[in-house]
Amino acid sequence: MRPPDFWSRPPARPGLIARLLSPLGFVYGSVVRARLKRAPQYRPGAPVICIGNITLGGAGKTPIAIAILERLTAMRASPVALSRGYGGAAAGPIKVEPDHLAAEVGDEPLLLARHAPTIVAKDRAAGARAAMEAGAGVIVMDDGFQNPSLPKDLAIAVVDSEAGFGNGRVFPAGPLREPAKDGLGRADAVILMGNGPFDPGHPVTLRARLRAPLASVFDDRRVVAFAGIGRPEKFFQSLQRAGADIIAVFSYPDHHAFNEDDIQRMKAMARARHAALVTTEKDYVRLAPRLRKGVLTLPVEAVFEDDRALDALLQKALARAEQPH
Repeated sequence: MRPPDFWSRPPARPGLIARLLSPLGFVYGSVVRARLKRAPQYRPGAPVICIGNITLGGAGKTPIAIAILERLTAMRASPVALSRGYGGAAAGPIKVEPDHLAAEVGDEPLLLARHAPTIVAKDRAAGARAAMEAGAGVIVMDDGFQNPSLPKDLAIAVVDSEAGFGNGRVFPAGPLREPAKDGLGRADAVILMGNGPFDPGHPVTLRARLRAPLASVFDDRRVVAFAGIGRPEKFFQSLQRAGADIIAVFSYPDHHAFNEDDIQRMKAMARARHAALVTTEKDYVRLAPRLRKGVLTLPVEAVFEDDRALDALLQKALARAEQPH
């Protein structure tokens, strides 16, 4: 979905629509709160690190999950990623393979599987069992911050430092999945993405930013850009910082399923204007293989201000899991 403009209004002036929808937001938040009181369905024999959002999409959760998988691999912790596979048809549990399509397992699992074994399961408890069978030394739960089915040895909330919590209201009145104080109260740590001024007020807050390691490829290059992610404008800004000459942009809802007409129309514009057609890696994996020819990507990675602080957080979680429950 594409976030409505009133979600980003100041909390003190949320607007009439947000005020009218607030009773529904109260109901939504109450349902989430009640759900979180359920006991875990399964306690795996490996620690569980959950990386999620307090808001709906666009915070940079997937690059953070990939960075953490890489750090855990460097620690020889044998991580396995666990995802519900949003947008994919497979109920799972299923191990993501290179020949899977986003329509089967979702786009984010395809990216995670490039860095660690990845299990997709709508039922997180069943997915955790499959992760253990796959040899998990630690399970990295991508999303699931509001899912109680597994106990969490480390719960990380990823927050966009520019957007913050928007108007501070719970969906549909605002972008929050639950009241901010509830989510922050359960978080062991908050990772702030970007250089924005937002301060969540959490005692354990790390900062990270997105870096495009291959940005020089787009320096002074004419491009037509498209993105169907939570905040497409962030991708377009990354292209601008890379020096690209952006002549047209196309924004689509998050997890948009691109069809042939979408892509051929943009390819035709790019050809007519002697430009390259470029998108995000997340959007690229959602394209049917026959549509990928001629489409470039701008890969990004999460870089932490303090790698040692991240390592200490992960080591603490691994140690905590070894203690008797």
